[in-house]
Amino acid sequence: MNAAARAAVAAAVLGCALAAVPAPAAAADFASVGTAGAVLYDGPSAKARKLWVAPRGMPIELLAAPDPAWVKARDVGGDVFWLPRTDVSERPGLITVTAATVRQSPSDAAPVELRVERGVLLEPVEPAASAGWFRVRHRDGATGWVRATEVWGR
Repeated sequence: MNAAARAAVAAAVLGCALAAVPAPAAAADFASVGTAGAVLYDGPSAKARKLWVAPRGMPIELLAAPDPAWVKARDVGGDVFWLPRTDVSERPGLITVTAATVRQSPSDAAPVELRVERGVLLEPVEPAASAGWFRVRHRDGATGWVRATEVWGR
């Protein structure tokens, strides 16, 4: 193999290697299930296999929307599914990833408002975290602050 051929092979190998390197991750785009009892599918069609039924408020990470009627998403456990766009709320939700403590103010020293188990849905009261804390509302109406590390959905 002559030098020109070796250079061409090296360039092709380098090009393939660079193509395999993932692009930097963009900030995740979160939403939530907007209807009670939304059916999640394994493809973008009501004829696809039904995977499970999701509760209203369940946070989802939006992955793709190649079809105007369907959205590809992921849940807190990493499961990927499709759901009709009409079942998606742009309002993000939060789910506890561990047993979490909801406090009266954003401080570990603040009095405890309530404690919740892993997997409990919480509604964000404010649009963004404040110094590592989210202001949230529990379905029973209690409000308070939870550490951002104890929830998923933003």
